[in-house]
Amino acid sequence: MQEDLHSNRKAYKKSALLEDSISDNPLELFRRWYYEVEAHGGVEEPNAMTLATLGLDGFPKVRVVLLKKYTYEGFIFYTNYESEKGQAIARDPRVCLNFFWPVMERQVIIKGKAEKIAPNLSDGYFESRPEGSKLGAIVSPQSSVIPSRDYLDDKLKALEKEYHKKEIERPDFWGGFMVRPHSLEFWQGRPNRLHDRIRYSLQEDYNWKIERLAP
Repeated sequence: MQEDLHSNRKAYKKSALLEDSISDNPLELFRRWYYEVEAHGGVEEPNAMTLATLGLDGFPKVRVVLLKKYTYEGFIFYTNYESEKGQAIARDPRVCLNFFWPVMERQVIIKGKAEKIAPNLSDGYFESRPEGSKLGAIVSPQSSVIPSRDYLDDKLKALEKEYHKKEIERPDFWGGFMVRPHSLEFWQGRPNRLHDRIRYSLQEDYNWKIERLAP
């Protein structure tokens, strides 16, 4: 099979990213961009981000996860700690995040180290989840080989009976990671493929070095 995609072209001209319009702190710029994407509309899940880890088999692997909170310290998402991604992070906490918002012709690339958040913070988020999502987190041995779809459905039905009118507590194997950024690169599409790329790099004194990269 062969598919020629050479004619798939798009002109990028919606905005610009210039040094005189950015903050000294990249988290401020991220917050501004995120709000602008939400206000623009047309993105079903603006908090969807690609997470790259170095897998246990030595190959890098990417998957889409959902950002649930961001602060000046970093970016938080939740998962099964015993999953493939959880084990990969435990072995090598260096990860990369990518947000791609084509409606605004923007992406953000974040390199950093992931660490588990405090158990009470994971408890608080777990409590806010719908009952079905809580049970789903308990039911699924994430990333493990399972015999069939019926295996999951049967386990869920059994748990629904077990927890009927009972409080569903967060299992120890499920919780949050915070990615503490070392660098953030902001990419803004521009005409003639001369895109704007601004990179923030964290220095030893905890200030951010700002550099423009060639497209």
